[in-house]
Amino acid sequence: MTLARLGDGHQRVIMFGGKGGVGKTTFSAATALHYAIAGRRTLIISSDLAPSLSDIFETEIGPTEQPVRGVKNLWGLEISREEVMRRWKEKFGPEVYAAATSLVDLGYDEVVDYVSLAPGIQEEFMLDYILERVRDGRHEMIVWDTAPAGDTLRLLELPHRLFSHLKLAPRIYLQVRDNLKLDKVPFGEIIERWGKLSGEITNWFRNPENVVFVLVTIPEALGVYQSQRLVGQFAHYGLNIRHMIINQVVLEADCEFHRQRQAMQAPYLDLLTNEFAGRMGLVRVPARPWEVKGVARLREIEQILFDSDADPGSLPGST
Repeated sequence: MTLARLGDGHQRVIMFGGKGGVGKTTFSAATALHYAIAGRRTLIISSDLAPSLSDIFETEIGPTEQPVRGVKNLWGLEISREEVMRRWKEKFGPEVYAAATSLVDLGYDEVVDYVSLAPGIQEEFMLDYILERVRDGRHEMIVWDTAPAGDTLRLLELPHRLFSHLKLAPRIYLQVRDNLKLDKVPFGEIIERWGKLSGEITNWFRNPENVVFVLVTIPEALGVYQSQRLVGQFAHYGLNIRHMIINQVVLEADCEFHRQRQAMQAPYLDLLTNEFAGRMGLVRVPARPWEVKGVARLREIEQILFDSDADPGSLPGST
């Protein structure tokens, strides 16, 4: 099986996740290239702590959305945690400060920096930022190269973490207001609005008609076992992983080194197939002697992922 039908529905966001070093950025970039070549205005975003879109496309991509050189219909963005928080403060900082200073007398940075540390704020705004890119209509497809698995899971925990925080805030607000004999101030309204916003955002991302999640792994113990945990944890939050890419599969054992690696990989490939083949599409991608850098190499990966008429020898055992 390939990813040939990925995004054929109404989905606007494709998220790639998995442990670090398994090839998420490579497959994110190849997928974004696929949709751009097909004529769909596509934005690829990396929120990895060590983004490498610039390296893989061999062109400078930074925190400001810009066209990817040499590829029509493709734009790129590498957004760091610091940039996420800068934009959060820019969007919400003034109203937070205006509300909070009706209760306490503190400086702007003190107030806004403190509120920005609330559990789930960073994750909420990252999701809010992606959703804004969807709603502004400038792009038909958004491909998101997420951070390693732990950070991705924190996105899924957002409503639990943020709502727990918000449940306490109204009580604190009411107590302070009553103790100081203040008239109604807008801080409670902000809290209510954030709660509603968080619910809307997470419900949107949990809807399979909006978002497709692709899990990337390798046929080795750490990759496979973490993938099993991720599938279970996603299910706990009401999300189903629809596709899994198994990277670095040894196809031809033409030397002792490759024979040993192939034998090592075999039980893990069997495990993944037996456990997940009936629940999601599995795509096996062969190990390559070359590194993936530049549009020409990405095009080769794109063809492996999406060409339903590809030589079956390219993906032996794909299900």
